[in-house]
Amino acid sequence: MATWLAERRLAQNGARLAELRHELAQIDEQFSVVSSEADDQALRALVSETPLAEFEAADARRHASALDRHRQHLLAEIADLERRQDELLDRIAAATR
Repeated sequence: MATWLAERRLAQNGARLAELRHELAQIDEQFSVVSSEADDQALRALVSETPLAEFEAADARRHASALDRHRQHLLAEIADLERRQDELLDRIAAATR
């Protein structure tokens, strides 16, 4: 692979990594709020013992679970991009020797 092409892909990879890390920071912030709300809803459902409270608690848990799955997906994508970045850096270093 030509060095200029590897450098171009490295720049694109870096930009995508920055986007994903920004999105991960936002998801982490949202997850902490939603997770706390799910815990509160679960406690309310336990205390009130009503079907509506249990429904709200289950809904909050589903939402927190969906955010957690999205967070795990982002982490996997970031790890993959970091691996690609290392490979590109190795190719550039090998080409300049």
